[in-house]
Amino acid sequence: MRRVALLLCSLALAGIACSASSAPQSNKTSAAPAPAKNPPLRTVGVWQPALGLVQLPIWPGNPPDGTLRPQPPESVDTYKEPPEYGGKSQAVNNIAIPTVTVVPARGHNTGTAVIVFPGGGFQKVFIDLEGFEICDWLIARGITCIVSKYRAPGGNDYWDDKLKRHITPKIMRALQDAQRTIRLVRSKAKALNIDPNRIGVMGFSAGGYLVAQTSNILTPAYKPVDVIDRISSRPDFAIALYPGHICRDGGKFDPTLPVNKAAPPTFIAQAWDDPIDPICNSLMYASALDKAGVSTELHLFAKGGHAFGLRKSDQPIGAWPQLVERWMAQMRLL
Repeated sequence: MRRVALLLCSLALAGIACSASSAPQSNKTSAAPAPAKNPPLRTVGVWQPALGLVQLPIWPGNPPDGTLRPQPPESVDTYKEPPEYGGKSQAVNNIAIPTVTVVPARGHNTGTAVIVFPGGGFQKVFIDLEGFEICDWLIARGITCIVSKYRAPGGNDYWDDKLKRHITPKIMRALQDAQRTIRLVRSKAKALNIDPNRIGVMGFSAGGYLVAQTSNILTPAYKPVDVIDRISSRPDFAIALYPGHICRDGGKFDPTLPVNKAAPPTFIAQAWDDPIDPICNSLMYASALDKAGVSTELHLFAKGGHAFGLRKSDQPIGAWPQLVERWMAQMRLL
């Protein structure tokens, strides 16, 4: 099995990051592709979790700052999938009311929790492919899984198809939702039967950018609304899969992301042939963390493309979950 595993405690990647960023890049950063070739079936209505799971709003009233612009009601795109993936998967559009859905640990409860931020280019949220499918793996290892349905579209840096350029909104609503979610989960640690000091974040593509933001932006991105906002939003560990939005046009590091030594231990994995988010995202972020003195592990695979999630178990890149487990075990999280 061929893979490139780079541990930043022993390698200096600043030069590599600069050279990699000069490679051809996709302008549509983190525009997560549809998980199936056939066009999805769109239904208007608020997305609902599987039977037995409860979806809860993260704000006590209306979310701060509303949405980027007036938008249609929430809707769900349903994609046809092979039987091994449940026959279908879904993506949620026009999210105005952000929520969380908690999936309890199965069997032995380790006390560890992971908040999952699915991708979708901050245009939509791929709630199954990079959400509940990930939960199935986590809960089987005794980890409580919390799926975030954050505000989209326009909740953070995104590609505008009409204007043919990136738009960075003045108010990062998806970051507001991510910070609030971490605080909310930590406030309910006893009820969820988890350790408030063992709450991590895991994100895919655009969700990987939320991992980087919540790891480094520790000041509130919104005005406090209740006592929950007195609680720390810093995750205790972070896992970013094929993160986007960090390596900007011209190979420049995102100027809005202040990497510092307070960031938690971080695991990053990506494929060299990712056509959506070039590897300079992972390389530059890992290098910046290393320079700040943050314990960082980076794994780069020759092939795997984008949005692979857990769906390429027969390929070398399919080993990333086992690498995460070893990493977490080393930190006594399992």
